[in-house]
Amino acid sequence: MNCSRHDVVLLPIPFTDLSSQKVRPAVVVGHGSFPGDIFVVPITSQLANTDFPLNAWQAARLNVPCGIKSQICTIEDRLVRKVVGRLHPTDVATFQTHLRNWLGL
Repeated sequence: MNCSRHDVVLLPIPFTDLSSQKVRPAVVVGHGSFPGDIFVVPITSQLANTDFPLNAWQAARLNVPCGIKSQICTIEDRLVRKVVGRLHPTDVATFQTHLRNWLGL
């Protein structure tokens, strides 16, 4: 699926025991060097488990208040089920600051 940086996407996330999976939202960080790979960061509604909340979660077309976790993953873009929205510019600025801190840049 064609997606861009800061898009909010839905993709299947496996349970830790790999017994099943559930479709969850994530933010696209960017494209990898291998064709078809994208970097994503998970979004959760469990705000206590986030690094920061999304202030404009409704503008990103999410159903409930959510936040972003500091877990960067590489996935194949074919796993993206749907692009549901895009981060609001105010959340993009916060996201970029946190991303730089997570990566030590």
